Amino acid sequence: MSWDPQQYGRFAGQRLRPALDLIARIPIENPQTVVDLGCGTGNVTRILRERWPRASITGIDGSPQMLAEARKLEVGLAWEHCELAAWTPPAKFDLVFSNAALHWLDGHPALFARLCRNVTAGGVLAVQMPRNFGAPSHTLMHELAASPPWCEALADLLRPQPVLAPEAYYDLLAPHARSLDIWEADYLQVLEGENPVAEWTKGTWLAPLLAALAAPARAAFEAEYRRRVARAYPQRPDGKTLFPFRRLFIVAGF
Repeated sequence: MSWDPQQYGRFAGQRLRPALDLIARIPIENPQTVVDLGCGTGNVTRILRERWPRASITGIDGSPQMLAEARKLEVGLAWEHCELAAWTPPAKFDLVFSNAALHWLDGHPALFARLCRNVTAGGVLAVQMPRNFGAPSHTLMHELAASPPWCEALADLLRPQPVLAPEAYYDLLAPHARSLDIWEADYLQVLEGENPVAEWTKGTWLAPLLAALAAPARAAFEAEYRRRVARAYPQRPDGKTLFPFRRLFIVAGF
């Protein structure tokens, strides 16, 4: 599907903080090769460059629109268009990094086994994924998509729990990794603007559902979702909206 970098970037500060928290916990001093899987517009890839200025860093993404924005960065980075599910590098990397991307892929047992095989001895796999799919922002979306008149077009796109529980990733990675650091964090995001939670999801999880609908149905679906999510996340007296958001972090050393 086509991604909108401007819509995604509306909450750039809130989206960036988990990436910074992940980078701060990566226990590797001088990686020679780094790959950023799902690099998007490259804002986090640029921070990886600042952290490891001597490393060879490649950003990989499946969206031409996102990569077009990323290529505007003049910081000596390499960019590659590739669907993450098909990523098969010719050589291993010292750091395989992915921030807010792998939850779009199914089959995590096979996926994480493949990622492990692409990390050098002494290297690190560092991953952050949203795990907020039980929150109203997402459950309301799925309830609506599973109901008439939209269910026929959207039922096959629904993925209620695309990210496993933390202990499941421990079981997947422990046989391969020398060290494991797995944790979750709940961010109480303070958002501004009119119905900001709907605007947030429109840049991510809502986008493929809207893209699958024809114009009249798309407008009706979005309007009803916005009505429901505004009720679930009301604006406070100070004009702000609180949006709790849970994220899962994994740092595996090999």
